Amino acid sequence: MNAIKEALKNVSDLWSLMVGLKVTGRYFREPQRTVRYPWKALSNTDTYKGHLELVGGMKDPFKPRCISCGMCALACPSNCLTVVKRKAPKPTPEEEKALAEAKERGEKPKDKTPKDPEKFIYDFSLCSLCGTCMENCPAGALQFSGNIYMAGYSRNDFLFDLVVKMRESEAASPAEPAAAPAATSEA
Repeated sequence: MNAIKEALKNVSDLWSLMVGLKVTGRYFREPQRTVRYPWKALSNTDTYKGHLELVGGMKDPFKPRCISCGMCALACPSNCLTVVKRKAPKPTPEEEKALAEAKERGEKPKDKTPKDPEKFIYDFSLCSLCGTCMENCPAGALQFSGNIYMAGYSRNDFLFDLVVKMRESEAASPAEPAAAPAATSEA
């Protein structure tokens, strides 16, 4: 009886070996997908998902669309996002007087707090690139970057303030060229 069980076990082991070799053989015949980067140019960078970055607004591309609601930070399973809301500006004496008068009339004063965040801290070393933050953002203020050349020496090199990064990209962007003067033709 033991001999039969051992023979069946050996057949089962051979069968699993054959299934594994079949899978390996199928992938062995396919063309190579790995790119040896410095020696060969990359061609698949359009599908690359890099670290998160803030999306600029329609009117001002260097002001984030973010409304500081914090939904992205709540939805993030890795807890790699922290949104710090901007504080309301201190009202001038004239504005304080107008606010007091509006309260006496029973009107609700308009909130003058800016909606864009003061800080948007992102820890790329914790991020799992799942995209849950982007799915939950009501303003569509987050996207994956296409930066394939990011490298660092320590974990702190991957801790970003995305608002500061957006301002740095504004400073690094070239100014719009002046319009060329219209060419006059002499006949």
